[in-house]
Parts: sequence; structure tokens; C-alpha cells
Amino acid sequence: MTARDDGLEWFTGVVHEHSTALVKYFARRGPRQDAEDLAAEVFATAWRRRDDVPREAVLPWLYRTAGFTLANHRRKLVDLPVEHVPDAGTSRVDEDPELSVLFDAELRGALESIGERDRRIILLHAWEGLDGEALAQVLGISRSGADAALSRARKRLRDAWGERLSF
Repeated sequence: MTARDDGLEWFTGVVHEHSTALVKYFARRGPRQDAEDLAAEVFATAWRRRDDVPREAVLPWLYRTAGFTLANHRRKLVDLPVEHVPDAGTSRVDEDPELSVLFDAELRGALESIGERDRRIILLHAWEGLDGEALAQVLGISRSGADAALSRARKRLRDAWGERLSF
């Protein structure tokens, strides 16, 4: 068996094992009709960079790549001159496809109020089931940093939700 055959066998296994998770990842964060195409882009990147994909952490690597792929896809959809691009994210809940799938208005509002990074961490944990080392790999930080970031994000969400419910 050649090295290329080994790579093809590995890649075929990766696609079979993780395609559903990636399609769901994209379907929860954007237009459902784009989910399969975006997942295919991630797998194309994985094939091109197969020597760089850590064999012990394939799914976190795929999710990290999916985050970049989704950000690029969203930028393509916005026809906005560079001078009008805001310095920080200013999305509203009804404009954010990631939050629009949530039916509970209080939860949507609380998630929107905690900030983009905290929201990403919470959704990677809650929707994709990541914590610990996998979350650290997706975020590109240490395990202890990921644990701390998840703890802080959970606290901010609890506080934001509590504020919303106290009115």
C-alpha cells in the first residue's frame, strides 16, 4: 500500500465519521442549503492539508477550520465597502443565523448579550459537545485556558439570563 493509499483510506474514514457533525455545525449557523457545500469545503481543506491534521484530534481541527470557512462564507455574502465595516461585531439576534435557530427569545437575548467569543464557546460546548482538550484545540488555546474560558462564558450567560429574567 502506498502513502497515497494510506492517506485516501484515512480521509475516507474521516469523511464517513465526521460528515454529519460538520453538516449539522453549518446548518445551525447559517442557511441550511449551504451546509453541505460548506462541509465539503472543510473536507477539501482537510485533504489538501492532511499532513497537518492531528490524527488524535481530527474533529476539533475540522471545527476550527469550519469556523474559518463560515466566516469567509459570511464575508462573501456582505456587499459592504471596507470603510463601512465596523471594528467589532454588531449583529442583532434577528440577523444572526446562529441564534435565529433558537426558539426561546430569552435565551437568544442572553446569548447575544454575552459577546461573540463567549457565545462561540458556549455553542461549541452545548451544540457540538466539545469541552476540555477538544475545545482548547478549536479555540487555539491551552486546555486550562479553554476550561477557564468555558467557565467564564457560562458565568456570563448565567448573569445575562438572570438579568433578563429579573425584569
